Amino acid sequence: MKTNYVLIDFENVQPKNLEMLKGHGFKVIVFVGSKQVKISFDLACAMQSLGADAEYVKIEGNGPNALDFHIAFYMGNIAARDPDCYFHIISKDTGFDPLIKHLKTKRIYAQREKDISEIPLLKISNSKSMAERIDAIVEFLKVRGAAKPRAVKTLSNSINSLFMKKLEEDELGKIMDELIRQKIVVTNGSKVTYQLPGKL
Repeated sequence: MKTNYVLIDFENVQPKNLEMLKGHGFKVIVFVGSKQVKISFDLACAMQSLGADAEYVKIEGNGPNALDFHIAFYMGNIAARDPDCYFHIISKDTGFDPLIKHLKTKRIYAQREKDISEIPLLKISNSKSMAERIDAIVEFLKVRGAAKPRAVKTLSNSINSLFMKKLEEDELGKIMDELIRQKIVVTNGSKVTYQLPGKL
């Protein structure tokens, strides 16, 4: 299973729901601006509860996009040693989007979310209804781009991994049936193709 890295642009977003990440195996890095001298007790407590999976990076110096460049550097560094990883940049700054688009061409998976609650893995693990599950799976497939699973078995295994391998076999079967019924997934023997709704 891919390692999920959550990189928080603390100058741009001060999350109040970091505790949502606990128990999901995320690695969290909070990037703090050089002029930011205080963090909330709740954030410090949530970071502490993540133990060795959480760290702070206080950036050096000031300047436009200084913190963004630090995040980009850390992404490159991490991707070099863990090429099968997945990045979640928590920021409202759309300036990250061209970088994310470029990374996808290099098969480095990254996504920007405005809030921790938007991370697909969290949406999926917290989803209860079939509609919520299908929406979360579609979002996951869109992010995969050209690297979507191409076989029924691989897709089924990927979906099960998204749900932290907690799905019963019949639940997984119902999800696959619903994806096919909605023509999101088209099967041809053991192969699959996709007709994802909305922008790809």
